[in-house]
Amino acid sequence: MTTAKTRKEPLFHVVKHAERSTKQMIGFRLLAVALSIVAGGLFILAIGYNPIAVYGTILEGAFRSKMAIQATVKLTIPLCICALGVTLAFKMKFWNIGGEGQLIMGAVFASYFALYHSDWNHWVLVVVMLLAGMVGGGLWGLLPAVFKMKWGTNETLLTLMLNYIALHLVSYLQAGPWRDPGANGFSKIARFDKNAGLDKVLGVHFGWIIMLVLVAGVWIYLKRSKQGYEISVVGESQDTARYAGINVKKVVLRTMFLSGAIAGIAGVCQAAGSDMTLSMGVAGGIGFTAIIVAWLCQLNPGMILVVSFLFSILEKGSSVVQSTYGLSSDCADVLQGIILFFILGSEFFVRYAFVGRGRKGGAK
Repeated sequence: MTTAKTRKEPLFHVVKHAERSTKQMIGFRLLAVALSIVAGGLFILAIGYNPIAVYGTILEGAFRSKMAIQATVKLTIPLCICALGVTLAFKMKFWNIGGEGQLIMGAVFASYFALYHSDWNHWVLVVVMLLAGMVGGGLWGLLPAVFKMKWGTNETLLTLMLNYIALHLVSYLQAGPWRDPGANGFSKIARFDKNAGLDKVLGVHFGWIIMLVLVAGVWIYLKRSKQGYEISVVGESQDTARYAGINVKKVVLRTMFLSGAIAGIAGVCQAAGSDMTLSMGVAGGIGFTAIIVAWLCQLNPGMILVVSFLFSILEKGSSVVQSTYGLSSDCADVLQGIILFFILGSEFFVRYAFVGRGRKGGAK
């Protein structure tokens, strides 16, 4: 005689939560911020420093002078613009992990004109560089969309791999065709002529004006345009979109070109606004951080601007902490990681809940 084995139910299981109110969602996120500050403080305390003093140094580092504020804004520009770019793709549920590569290709295309046509009229050159950056980033974003539509490839893997191809292209250019002949044995690209640089407005290159225009433009495009509506429908269900008469292939290709084009503008702002050259560090992880920012903000352009600025405060302030206290960059990265862990973790509890053994259904 055999006895049936009963499977023991786990003590807790995860269920999808009923939709929370706006007040609850704000409460969870504020609690996450508070907990991240406490956890970061414990880490600082564990390595032998005063948490209050370190946090104070972070804020002071970002705002202690006019130059510090300008530097913080300068960090915000490419991060915000790149996050706006990937937002278009994510809204369509096309998992564009290639913001980094699209930013790089925007910088590459613009750099050609900065290096070889620097004698053009300044404003003509700047406009051409911006357009070239959009084309470069757009084509790099269009490529995985074409593969997806034609052969059904995985866009996550393809966009991710294209990041590294773009990076190695820069390595090839700086060691080969675009190598600065006066580099004294080093592989690098020459600095751009002043004529190819983005003009400053209030002490920061005018990329911040482009950023604000794009925030408004992306919001209007997604919320008030026919194309934005089509993106939402395709994101919800491609079958429904086809039933409604929407050309899904056209929407995907168009949106991915725009997504890459916006990231390409971020590349132009980095190369011609901040660095005044093209280098391997032109993106510096911005494209990957932009993904976090976009999801953290629920693909809301206005919130992307705010959160990008807060990330930049943390980035700028952490660099001052390193120099002030002699901490390694690894410590600053750990602190940033702790804060991000708690903030992103709060999104889990916004959508899901733990339910005890014996209880059925989702949390109320």
